[in-house]
Amino acid sequence: MRLKGKRAIVTGGGSGFGAGIARKFAAEGAQVLVADINARAAAAVAEEIGGRSLAMDVATLAGWEACAGEAGQTDILVNNAGVTHLPAPMEEVSEEDFDRVTAINMKSIYLSARTVIAAMKARGTGAVLNIASTAGLSPRPRLNWYNASKGWVITATKAMAVELAPSGVRVNALCPVAGETPLLASFMGEDTPEMRAKFLATIPLGRFSTPEDLGAAAAFLCSDEASMITGTALEVDGGRCI
Repeated sequence: MRLKGKRAIVTGGGSGFGAGIARKFAAEGAQVLVADINARAAAAVAEEIGGRSLAMDVATLAGWEACAGEAGQTDILVNNAGVTHLPAPMEEVSEEDFDRVTAINMKSIYLSARTVIAAMKARGTGAVLNIASTAGLSPRPRLNWYNASKGWVITATKAMAVELAPSGVRVNALCPVAGETPLLASFMGEDTPEMRAKFLATIPLGRFSTPEDLGAAAAFLCSDEASMITGTALEVDGGRCI
C-alpha cells in the first residue's frame, strides 16, 4: 500500500503499459483516474480497479482542462499516452504522421504542465512520471521521428525536474523496450514470428517489457520511497541499452 491515499492520473490508461500502471497503482492503494481517447477501454480498466475513467484527447488543452477538473487535487501524474509511425525512411514519413507523433508524445506533456502540473507546483508537492522509451536512448533505424520524440521526453523530464524541484514536485521517466502492447506491431512493421525473433535478439534478457514491469517501476518512482529521486530516466528494457 505504498500509494495509499494518493490520487493519480494515468493517460493512455485503457491498454498496454498504461493499464498495467493503473492496475499496480490501485493495488498499492491509489485512487486512479484512467484517461484514454478510447472511452470504452478506459471505462473497462477503471471498473476493474475501482477507479474512474475519462475520455480524453491528450493533444488538446481542452482535454487537459477537463482532466484537471475531473481529477481534482492530484498527487501523481503519469504521462503515458503515446503513438508511433510505421517504420519508414525518415524522408518518407508523412507530415500527418509526424504531427500526430509530436502532438501526442510531446505537446501533451507541455499541456499537462499548464494544467495538472501547475496545480501541483502551487500546492508544493507531487510526482510526475513521463513514459519515454529506449528509442530515445538507442534509436532504431526507420523510426526516426518517434525516436526523436522520445529523446525529447527524456530531456523535458530532466528540465522539468530541475525547475520544479524547489516547488517540491519530482519528475522522472521510464524507458521501456517494446512490449506486448497495441503499439508492438507498429514498431515492427508487421507482427510475424520472424520479426519478433529479430526484435527479441536485441534484448539481452530475451523478452519484451510487460505492463507489469512498467507498473512495478512506476509505483516505486511515484512513491515516497523514491523521495530523493528526480530527473532520472530509468531503463526497463532487459538490457537493451547496454
